[in-house]
Amino acid sequence: QCILTRCWVNDLGSNMTITNVNAKGVFTGIYYMSATMKKTEESPLQGFQHLPNLLIQPTFGFTIHWSFSDSITVFTGQCFVDDDGKEVLKTMWLLRPHADKLRNNRNAT
Repeated sequence: QCILTRCWVNDLGSNMTITNVNAKGVFTGIYYMSATMKKTEESPLQGFQHLPNLLIQPTFGFTIHWSFSDSITVFTGQCFVDDDGKEVLKTMWLLRPHADKLRNNRNAT
């Protein structure tokens, strides 16, 4: 069974720590961006998952409020257990920077 509460590291060296998933599936944590930065940048995240007693490999979604830019990123995905018993998160994401004018909206996502 997949448990989201822990530290996860991606292929680029960034990581997130999910500190708590409450009884309603709400969770919080911190994302540490280090893949493209010279120093690690810490940003808060908040999300939801389907409750683990309902799904063995739950779906989830979370939003990151980047502390070092005017952007917000949303992730959605699922936690899987591979054939070796290792927990793996597979996600898709969407980054939205601030657009200074309505006509620039299309290029912002």
